[in-house]
Amino acid sequence: MGKRRVVITGMGVVSSLSLDLEGWWRDLCSGKSGIHLITGWDTTHFETKFAAEIKNWTPDRWISPKDKNRLDPFSQYAVAAASMSLEDSGLDGGREDPDRIGVIIGSGIGGLQVFEEQHRRMVEKGPEKVSPFFIPKMMMNAAAAQVSIRFGFRGPNYAVASACASANHALGCALRTVQYGDADVVVTGGTEATVTPVGMAGFIAPGALSKRNDAPEKASRPFDKNRDGFVMGEGCGVLIFEEVEHAKKRGARIYAEVAGFGTTGDAHHITAPVPNGAGATKSMVLAVKDAGRRLDEVDYVNAHGTSTPLNDVTETRAIHGAFGEHAKKLAISSTKSMIGHLLGASGAVELIATALSIHHQTAHPTANYETRDPECDLDYIPGAARPMKIEMAISNSFGFGGHNATVAVSRFRG
Repeated sequence: MGKRRVVITGMGVVSSLSLDLEGWWRDLCSGKSGIHLITGWDTTHFETKFAAEIKNWTPDRWISPKDKNRLDPFSQYAVAAASMSLEDSGLDGGREDPDRIGVIIGSGIGGLQVFEEQHRRMVEKGPEKVSPFFIPKMMMNAAAAQVSIRFGFRGPNYAVASACASANHALGCALRTVQYGDADVVVTGGTEATVTPVGMAGFIAPGALSKRNDAPEKASRPFDKNRDGFVMGEGCGVLIFEEVEHAKKRGARIYAEVAGFGTTGDAHHITAPVPNGAGATKSMVLAVKDAGRRLDEVDYVNAHGTSTPLNDVTETRAIHGAFGEHAKKLAISSTKSMIGHLLGASGAVELIATALSIHHQTAHPTANYETRDPECDLDYIPGAARPMKIEMAISNSFGFGGHNATVAVSRFRG
């Protein structure tokens, strides 16, 4: 028996832009920035004072006050985004076999906020004052577990961690889970909540973050010559991956087909990509091959596009390496230019943007792309959203440790 086909039937996003999917897509297409000065804590002594922070987070629609106190924000985001994606899909959990629905959600760091809080409590008040909820809130698998518990889904349930490639690896695992018949539906994606003092300090220390404090909304500028580092973001993306006949039987709306997945390791350096982008190149080639398509059939690339001097050049080289002459015909954009870098959640949010690009036949722009870098010589969709034919697209995520993961999606053809 061949691999089963997998489609996207629901999506939910929590980010620094609109919380509803339609509004979020409008924000992206208009080039709206969700990056501002941090308001959640005092940044006086921080070299970078801004992020794509989720301000005034109120999860009451999805989470009770009691449960809120038992969940780190990264799990709160996951429960909220999963709730939105299930509602968007029209899937009636009460009529489905819970053993055939899985939950696979990635995170790069997990419950950082609760770790900071409880460490401070232990130092100031002693170990006996540490909360009994500390470990259940902090652990990397808490988000996937909480979604499974909330909805009673008893299929494959676990977390994936590979730094900034975590969500894409989770999506790849979800694809295989449905393809090979271990579940009919998987609730999948990535979540992160690292706009915290320690989270920011940890990325400031090696010089990874932009220092454009005078104009935060202009700070994330992927592929632009004047980029000076990435912008920390937070949030979650959750998608419903569903076996195609299961989706058609219940009359589900289908955004796109999840066509292929490719993943490689650089085996080079713990934080720097291999300079020629060979690992990323192979990841893209493998994803398109897994989809059973040709590289020249790809129309759009949602880039990893971090706005760091090293990544953007390396990713450009990798795209050239994968696509050859066809690279010049690709439309490429970076969602991070507007919502920052969501670390382990970025791949899921960016696959949602990619699926919506196919659904609406429009690619969102790369915000703040103003000055050409000779080493970044491709079409990064500057200025405005672009209506265009998109039959086939890929979404890239590359993480510290040399983890490369690419998801290929295509327009659904019954």
